[in-house]
Amino acid sequence: MSAEEKDETTQPDGASADKAVVAAEAVSSPPPWLLRAFLLGAATVAGLVAGFWVLQKLQGLLTVLLVSLFLAFAIEPAVNWLAQRGMRRGPATGLVFLAVTALVVAFGWTLGNLLIDQATMLVRNAPDYADRAVDWINHTFKTDMSSTDIQKYATDWSSNLEGYLTGLAGNVWGIGTAAIGAVFQGLGILLFTYYFAADGPRFRHAVCSLLPPRRQRHVLRAWDIAVAKTGGYIFSRGLLALISTLAHYAALRVLDMPSAFALALWVGVVSQLIPTVGTYLAGALPVIVALVHGPSTALWILGFIVLYQQFENYVLQPRITATTLDMHPAVTFGAVLAGAALLGPTGALLAIPVTATVQAFSSAYIRRYDVHPGLDINAPEPKQPRRKWTRKLSIRFSGSGKPPAR
Repeated sequence: MSAEEKDETTQPDGASADKAVVAAEAVSSPPPWLLRAFLLGAATVAGLVAGFWVLQKLQGLLTVLLVSLFLAFAIEPAVNWLAQRGMRRGPATGLVFLAVTALVVAFGWTLGNLLIDQATMLVRNAPDYADRAVDWINHTFKTDMSSTDIQKYATDWSSNLEGYLTGLAGNVWGIGTAAIGAVFQGLGILLFTYYFAADGPRFRHAVCSLLPPRRQRHVLRAWDIAVAKTGGYIFSRGLLALISTLAHYAALRVLDMPSAFALALWVGVVSQLIPTVGTYLAGALPVIVALVHGPSTALWILGFIVLYQQFENYVLQPRITATTLDMHPAVTFGAVLAGAALLGPTGALLAIPVTATVQAFSSAYIRRYDVHPGLDINAPEPKQPRRKWTRKLSIRFSGSGKPPAR
């Protein structure tokens, strides 16, 4: 065989070898769509991680904005009322701020006088209280204690308290830093609240300008519902607090309690503005103060607080909040627990108006149907006798029109 024939015979083998190499490379290299999918997944994961990191770092600012928006919704009905009567929104918002500040200062001043009076009375009558406590312990538990034992316990407690205060003073820098941060956070809340309330129409206009016309109507409707529900929540709580303060003031005056108005104001405000646990915190202070005068007085006050809470929960609150919130008590309790789990005390305070807003907004778009008046869901379905049913079925399938012979 000549050399040319050998080249001709080996040439197809080389081409096939090249094709095999190209096929192997095509099999070993990943397809382009897989690489793009991998890059897209990596970018998505990186974006989520970065987003969660930014949200964690901005948690304090977002909480301030949320609280400020809630407070702006709460005072906007009053600002709108003043603006409709010719006052500009800026001065109207400032006037509402001054009124709210005056109420807060008056509340703090009243409670401060209460604490000062009770502390002064406790220090002045401490020996008498110690002797009465010793007599009560000996009479109740059949013991033989003396005032010397009380002084010994008081000395031990004072030593422990001194050590605690010494350790607390060593951390004065951290306490001061936390206090300064709380002051700046409060100022930020007041500043954002003022701007949200004073520039409410312009803020809504700026938000709606970013949306198409169909979305703008829904946003404005949700905004109006949020303002109405938040304002209604504050109004209903304020009215309930006023009624509670007057009722407890009358009861404390009948029982001849000192600082009756301050204690009644504490019960009325704390029981309404702090959800779920506010009732227990509000009732604890007058009961503790009454224990100084005698256990019987404390029991009378505790009984009145329990009875009034039942009257408020089943008579007053459903009537007052029917036109403002219209929420089931179970939904309210669940909303408070969910808000506390998400944002702590801030979430517990904001849970009720937020839930009422969502409920009212969703009810405007959910279609409901009338239930048939004859339908009773509690009544069992009627059952036909088995023999008649089988007889009718046999007649239908036989076609004879006569019942089958037995």
